[in-house]
Amino acid sequence: MYAGWLHAFVMQYQVLPCFMFGFLFTVFPRWTGQPDLRTWRYAGTGVGLVAGQACTLAAALGWQPGLALGLLLTAMAWIAGMATLGAVLMRETAKTWHARSCFLALAFGLAGLICQALFVTGGAPLWSFASIKLGTFGLLLPIYFTVAHRMFPFFAGNAVPGYKPWRPMWVLACAWFLLILHLAIELAHGYLWLWLADLPLLLLTAALVWRWWPGRGSARLVLVLFIGMAWLPVAFALYFAQSATYVVSGTFVLGRAPAHALFIGFFGSVLVAMVTRVSQGHSGRPLQFPAIAMFAFAAIQLVALTRIAAEFSHDMMLWQFAAALGWLVALGPWALRLASITVTARVDGKAG
Repeated sequence: MYAGWLHAFVMQYQVLPCFMFGFLFTVFPRWTGQPDLRTWRYAGTGVGLVAGQACTLAAALGWQPGLALGLLLTAMAWIAGMATLGAVLMRETAKTWHARSCFLALAFGLAGLICQALFVTGGAPLWSFASIKLGTFGLLLPIYFTVAHRMFPFFAGNAVPGYKPWRPMWVLACAWFLLILHLAIELAHGYLWLWLADLPLLLLTAALVWRWWPGRGSARLVLVLFIGMAWLPVAFALYFAQSATYVVSGTFVLGRAPAHALFIGFFGSVLVAMVTRVSQGHSGRPLQFPAIAMFAFAAIQLVALTRIAAEFSHDMMLWQFAAALGWLVALGPWALRLASITVTARVDGKAG
């Protein structure tokens, strides 16, 4: 498989979903007013996603059977996770739209896995293309946006005096419509019309960043969430510039810069911010943003800029190498700290 496609598949369907499923297994029962899930209900999904990623990476290093096996393990883990979360939704008495939004995005992700399976088993390369686009605009962006819509104003409201949370449901519905519009245009290769989705997405996300911004004096644990969110209008500004230029000239510019503003800037920043917050709270530690997490967050900003700059460089691979090295430097110490938190008891003496 072309290395760029394999990279996109691993990141979208095996790396980030580990964090997303873990988060959703925690919040689905809480959003719907039900008891926490037992370990056996979610452990299989975690093991399957990690094992699937290991097999896929082994295939990239030359073990050919690992490609199909990694895909199979990922799909089985995905279905098991959806079954667990779907059972939570079936038991709730009311309709929690944020939970249903996330579940719908996971269904789009399952469709992307099916497309990838069709490609791996001999189908046309267009199936892999469809899998990548479904992963971005059907799976990851809707889940990240849904969680931001539900949680970011809530976090700011708890931490910033006088802050008034604002999260009308029409914003979430509008985002879904525009993301599906972008996805449909991409799948149909109607690139002349991408600006119809990209421009409204730019305006919507920029308005949300302005409306949600917590203001001066905010704690770092809150502020980093909104700095990460600010990458979203940046990404769609680049997408709009790309699609508008195509309308005028018939050529694509900016390369993968919009995608990496989205993946490293938005997804990476919010990942560090959210995982740090959850790890601090669920390990009994103070809800603070420690120095090692601040280093990771600041370094991710530089990595995003480096990867975007690579698209404008005469030596793209050198800049990509620098971005990859920066990613390791940024997240390596942070990940080691998380590992130590995970394998030790809560510091407040509670179970866990």
